[in-house]
Amino acid sequence: MTPPGRRVAVVTGAAGGLGHAIATALHADGWSVLLTDLDPAAVAAAAGPLGGWSAALDVRDEDACAAVAASAADRGGLALWVNNAGVLTTGPSWEHDGPTRRRMFDVNTYGAMNGTLAALAVMRGQGHGHVLNVVSLAGLIAAPGETVYAASKHALLAFSLGTLSDLRIAGYRRVHVSCLCPDGIWTPMLHDRLDDPGAVASFTGSMLSAPQVAARAVRLAHRPRPVVSLPRWRGAQVRLLDALPRLAVALTPLVQAAGRAGQRRQHRRSTRPDRP
Repeated sequence: MTPPGRRVAVVTGAAGGLGHAIATALHADGWSVLLTDLDPAAVAAAAGPLGGWSAALDVRDEDACAAVAASAADRGGLALWVNNAGVLTTGPSWEHDGPTRRRMFDVNTYGAMNGTLAALAVMRGQGHGHVLNVVSLAGLIAAPGETVYAASKHALLAFSLGTLSDLRIAGYRRVHVSCLCPDGIWTPMLHDRLDDPGAVASFTGSMLSAPQVAARAVRLAHRPRPVVSLPRWRGAQVRLLDALPRLAVALTPLVQAAGRAGQRRQHRRSTRPDRP
């Protein structure tokens, strides 16, 4: 059983990268964290130093998400569910075959929907709780080279905000849905993208570290907000461009140049002798 006063959280895609950083930050903040991932051995190893609570979870499986939510609720109530699991494939949209497109939507959109609805089934019953969806800045603007990925994140943003409104209409004032939209994060998702022309959009701004984003996720867990971008200025920038689509398209060559410069800069940083 969870010790009295410890809040229970679930984090998906928590075997490594941002998911593990979020789970670590929540654990340090006093949460009892259930780490989930598609790889049971990897997530069990990641959970060891954080209390050892883990479960294999394919977020595409609606019933499995419901089972994880029930397991978390049995520990004293599910206070937080973080939908972090995601996949990225880059390149022009016409180069993605059907299975590739479906996989991105199945994980990034439907997987997060499954987690959200499983969590809400518990939270609505107990009258409180918080779903935190990791969306990315790609959910706020169409990122060239990451078009299908961005489409899956746009869909998740719409689903999240619409669900939050539906909760308020239904009278649930203490059940929250938040979207965290960070800039590019230096995690395994981008480690092999330094020479990928399709990934330049992820390198156009401030390259964040996983602990930076995790720290913001913990603050958001304490103080829910519908949409939070990180850094804030990047959120304002991409929202302006999204409101001016002709300008955004016209600036695509500049975006690509900035992204290529960012890739070169990150390559220099990641190959310094004093870095692991």
